[in-house]
Amino acid sequence: MNAPARRPDAVQNRTRIVEAARAALAESHHVHLNEIAKRAGVGQGTLYRNFPNREALLAEVYRRDVEELVTAASALLAEHEPVEALRHWLDRMIDYAEIKYGVLAVLEPAAWQDLVAHSQNPIEGALSHLLDAGKAAGSIRTDVDARGVLLLIAYLGRLDRDEWEPTARPLMNVILEGLRRQDADRRGQQTPKTS
Repeated sequence: MNAPARRPDAVQNRTRIVEAARAALAESHHVHLNEIAKRAGVGQGTLYRNFPNREALLAEVYRRDVEELVTAASALLAEHEPVEALRHWLDRMIDYAEIKYGVLAVLEPAAWQDLVAHSQNPIEGALSHLLDAGKAAGSIRTDVDARGVLLLIAYLGRLDRDEWEPTARPLMNVILEGLRRQDADRRGQQTPKTS
């Protein structure tokens, strides 16, 4: 049996609540539901109808971020060359990771382990799609795979919150430069010989 369709205003309220929670998490790991309801412009009853507890709300923030990150891969490849698409996607990954660590910091271990387990394959698939496009174009190294890149990115989780802003993006740029085929850069810089 299918769940009944939500009214448009109920969908908008739910979306505003999730966006308010995401904004609150970007500022602090200490998230209070009454503050989120105020930010979203809804009453506490509306918040609790949508999310019976803080864990349910934070899990939804996490799931939506994963969904947006995964769907962004194809959209970015449609707009940009593979390396530039990968650069934009990794930039989004930084934003996702910041929220992810905020969510995981306040959830019980069993809850966050389940969320991470269900998000790993879709994220790995999206990154594989980007890497494969770059390999086909000759701009990404052929000896790397998504799992290895995700292991490198996972080390960003060791950064303290006050280190995140000044350190995460420069480190992600190092990862991106390591993924680029160096001979592709040199080929682009060579000037044709004249006889």
